[in-house]
Amino acid sequence: MTHSFALHIPDADLEPDHLDPGQIVSGNPEVTGKVVWESADGRQIRGIWQITPGVVTDTEADELFVVISGSATIDVENGPTLRVGPGDMAVLRAGDRTTWTVHETLRKAYAINL
Repeated sequence: MTHSFALHIPDADLEPDHLDPGQIVSGNPEVTGKVVWESADGRQIRGIWQITPGVVTDTEADELFVVISGSATIDVENGPTLRVGPGDMAVLRAGDRTTWTVHETLRKAYAINL
C-alpha cells in the first residue's frame, strides 16, 4: 500500500487464516485475519486478527496490539498473565511462548516487527 488510509476495524472483512492443529490445546478455535500494510522489506506488518473461543499456544513475534472486541487471558511462559478486552493494549516480545485462553471471539489490530 502506497497511500495513507483509514479502516473501520469492527466491520473489516477478514479471510480464513491457518492455525496449526498442534497449537490447539482445547476447543475448536478458528482464526481469520487481514494484513492491511506491510513494509517493502516485509519486516513490519500491520493488520487485523480474530480468533474464536478456545485455547491455543504460540511463539510470539515483537508485537503491539489493541483489542477491539472480545476477551482473552494470555499466559506468558515465565512471565505475566495478561487479561485483555476491548480497549486494552498489549505488548508481546519476540520469542515469548504463550497460551491464549479466548473467552469471547477476540478481534485485535496489531503491529508486528520482524
